[in-house]
Amino acid sequence: MPALNTSSLPDLIFTLLFFFMIVTTMREVTLKVEFRAPEATELEKLEKKSLVTFIYVGRPTAEFRAKLGDESRIQLNDSFAEVSEIQNYIIGERASMKEEDQPLMQVSLKVDRDTRMGIVTDIKEALRQAYALKINYSAVERQ
Repeated sequence: MPALNTSSLPDLIFTLLFFFMIVTTMREVTLKVEFRAPEATELEKLEKKSLVTFIYVGRPTAEFRAKLGDESRIQLNDSFAEVSEIQNYIIGERASMKEEDQPLMQVSLKVDRDTRMGIVTDIKEALRQAYALKINYSAVERQ
C-alpha cells in the first residue's frame, strides 16, 4: 500500500491560519463600567471606525464598585479617568492618527442610559476645549 502524500499539508495549515488571522477581531478595550445603551429611532452606522475614539460612562462593574462606589465613572481606554483628563486623552488620540485623518476624528460617547446628564455636559465641555467637535452618542434601535 503506498504512503499518504502530506507534502501540501503545511501550505493548507498556513492558509487556514492566515484566514483566521484576517477575519478575527480582537476586543480592544476591557469594559470596567456597566453600559446599557439608550434606545433611539433615528440611527446611523459609523462609516470608518478607525477614526472614532470611544468614551465610556457608567457605573463601575461589580469588581470595582467596592473601591469606587456606585456613581457613574468615565472610562478612557482601559482605565478610569476624571473629566480633567479628557482633553489630554483626545490630544493623544489625535496625535496617533495620520495627519490627513485628524480633521475627520469623531468621539463616540457610550453612556449608560441611567447616567445623569451633568457628567455628559462636563465631558462635552472638555471635548469642546480639546477641539473635538464631532460627537455622536451610541444607542440601540428602539423596538
